Amino acid sequence: MDQAAEKRGRSRAGADLSFSSAEVTIVRGSLSSGGAATLASDHALLDLCITPRPTNARGAFAPDGFERHRFERLGDIVFVPPGHPLRLRWDGAETQHSIRCELRGRLAQNRFGERMEWTGPRLTAALDIASHTVRLLLRRLAEEARAPRRDSKLLVGSIASQLTIELCRYFEEIAEETAQGGLAPWRLRVIDERLERDATPPSLEELAALCSVSVRQLTRGFLGSRGCTVGQYVHHHRLEMVKRLLATQESIKQVADAVGFASTSSLAHAFRRATGLTPRQYQQRIWRSKEHA
Repeated sequence: MDQAAEKRGRSRAGADLSFSSAEVTIVRGSLSSGGAATLASDHALLDLCITPRPTNARGAFAPDGFERHRFERLGDIVFVPPGHPLRLRWDGAETQHSIRCELRGRLAQNRFGERMEWTGPRLTAALDIASHTVRLLLRRLAEEARAPRRDSKLLVGSIASQLTIELCRYFEEIAEETAQGGLAPWRLRVIDERLERDATPPSLEELAALCSVSVRQLTRGFLGSRGCTVGQYVHHHRLEMVKRLLATQESIKQVADAVGFASTSSLAHAFRRATGLTPRQYQQRIWRSKEHA
């Protein structure tokens, strides 16, 4: 990494894979309560958090000229554009396990460092990359980092190019949807507060009423602001809640009940589809990480 300064915590890298196209690192860190950090690189940087992020984890990109950015909630996939330091804050103490990938190829440098205009909406979207394809590609890179084999260099280069293209499309869609209009920041905060307050999924009618807009205005505006549908966002937030509960509760049934799943099997299906792990496997991984922290 070119720069990854972490304060009030400690981190260590696991498996590493470094080629001219990309560098992949498995990072484990013990974060103390009330911490702060700066994540920055001269290359495009992706961070996929495997364990739950610390309580109230939030980030803001460093001021760019006269524009200042608010601290916003972090998703489990964060993207840091080259030359745009990301300031991080969190409240709770956690053991964190992440997959980090620097995209170093010429294609990534051209697209992210030279051609892409990093507007406010794009930087906000970078704090929570809601892309199943990006998640799968990062996991594939992590598998290769843990056990490199013949032609790893070719495979990593191919996946790095795919990641670059997928991310470009993702941010280009953000620009197109923002031009069509989005929700006011206070309405987005109201939605996030509702999801944090009650783990059960809200209806579109409930969220529209909280935001004082029609369901049609809510769905179109939310897509323009977040780059995903309300349903996708709620589902993603629900699974993040599941991750946090799995880190503290032994019973899978208790977690399923708390988050509003009809059964443990429906929870397991949704969770495995999103993470590639069963709830029990995820829970055991967290416990092992804490034991070795």
